[in-house]
Amino acid sequence: MNNSLHHKGIVTKMLLAATVTMSLLCTGLSLSSCGNSSDMPAAPDYSDTTQWYVSDRQAPADVFYIISTETGDYTLPDGRVCHWADTYNDSLRAPLYAEMLGVDTLVSGNLNFYSPYYRQCSLQSFESDSLTKERMAVASDDVRRAFNYYLEHQNGGRPFILAGYSQGGLIMLQLLKEMTEETYGRLIAAYAIGVAIPETGPHVVPAKGADDTGVTICYNSVRDKNCAMRGWERSTVAINPVNWSTDSTRATLITEPSPLLPVEQQKKDTMTIHLDTASGLLFVEGFTAQDYILPLIGVEGNYHSREIWLYRDLLRENMALRASRKLGK
Repeated sequence: MNNSLHHKGIVTKMLLAATVTMSLLCTGLSLSSCGNSSDMPAAPDYSDTTQWYVSDRQAPADVFYIISTETGDYTLPDGRVCHWADTYNDSLRAPLYAEMLGVDTLVSGNLNFYSPYYRQCSLQSFESDSLTKERMAVASDDVRRAFNYYLEHQNGGRPFILAGYSQGGLIMLQLLKEMTEETYGRLIAAYAIGVAIPETGPHVVPAKGADDTGVTICYNSVRDKNCAMRGWERSTVAINPVNWSTDSTRATLITEPSPLLPVEQQKKDTMTIHLDTASGLLFVEGFTAQDYILPLIGVEGNYHSREIWLYRDLLRENMALRASRKLGK
């Protein structure tokens, strides 16, 4: 496929996800399938193939990916507000699917790709720590069940990459800390994208370079330290995904800045990327596109929505490299 057309298709899917999500966040959505006697959607049944996005490429290694927040609060027919995605509702599944498809195509390369639908909590849930703690429990439990199902029924003993973005990254860290030594022994690497890791824990081993395995990769892109979102101002685990350095060495990144426009309509930015070793934040200089600020929780100069897009080629190459090291190739 022509590379330009290929990326244009991916951008269209990611634009669809953003459009649907913003519609949910800004206007609300009246749905009839979020439960009759409760505002809690039905729990996903992971033996049901509709609760998975899977690309089985018959590869010797997998990616298990946990999507970011694509859901906003929405109103049920009886007037109550639902704070979790309904994985059986087509309207709410659309942005979840679009992110899965986009990330699979952008970063997985030749690796198998597994991503579960889950009752992620809404973006409004991150307005306070108390709401986050209360509502993330449902999302985390779903993904925990999905991961256990994946290990038992889908993985087949292969080495695997764990990856999670934003809300998915926070859940991924919990899985990492809880996994058995046998499971950890098959971990290629864990990618905690767009979050901060305040402290290390079981199986959270900071990556030191481009090809170590059994490690955790974490980065959080901002213009400067004043642009970090609340709670993610400092990370003890951090690496520069451009030069895979944990010091402040500067690296140049040249790429299209936006996932929401066809690449052929964009002028490439030449950015300088370096790690601020004091905070663990990834400083980005030279981003010239109109900034996109997340509703409710976003900060101008925080590039949270670009965390996969900007580094997509580097992530794909790095996952392949670490997988090859783990497989002994």
